[in-house]
Amino acid sequence: MTNETDAQPETDNAAAPAAALDTSALEAELAKARDDMLRALAEVENTRRRAERQANDARAYAIDRFARDLLPVADTLTRALEAAPTGWRESSEEGLRNLLAGLELTERVMMEAFERHGLKRVGAVGEAFDPNLHQAVVQTPSEQPAGTVLLVMQPGYVLGDRTLRAAMVSVSAGAANPQGHRVDIKV
Repeated sequence: MTNETDAQPETDNAAAPAAALDTSALEAELAKARDDMLRALAEVENTRRRAERQANDARAYAIDRFARDLLPVADTLTRALEAAPTGWRESSEEGLRNLLAGLELTERVMMEAFERHGLKRVGAVGEAFDPNLHQAVVQTPSEQPAGTVLLVMQPGYVLGDRTLRAAMVSVSAGAANPQGHRVDIKV
């Protein structure tokens, strides 16, 4: 009887380290599987966010090419209005007044349609020069602070936060110095 009792604890003691090894191996496998699962979930979430961002961009900028094609139409209409003699507005000829009113209405409706779809005209006299929105064609000495837009030669347009076309502008170089030399600014 004593021998059986003594033999039994020896077997239990030998089995305990083997069981501990099996348990630690299983725990390591479980930890690796958990880590793999968390990485896969993170990758799925990143893919979902990326797809959502791309879908939002596609919706926001879907009219990009169409809008670019319409910009010359808007420019031509604006130039036509600017070229109309000032006397046309007060003309006694009803046909001329109606033509000018029709052009003005067409331009206003087009600009409203642009704005409804997120397309905005940029580049106004008096604005601070912004290289993201303006293309400086000329720098002119002036009493205006350096970097101020003096003249807009062609308006620019932005769609959302994307510049479709930069405004072509003349920018103030600041006042001439006392010797009459121009003061250059970096734009």
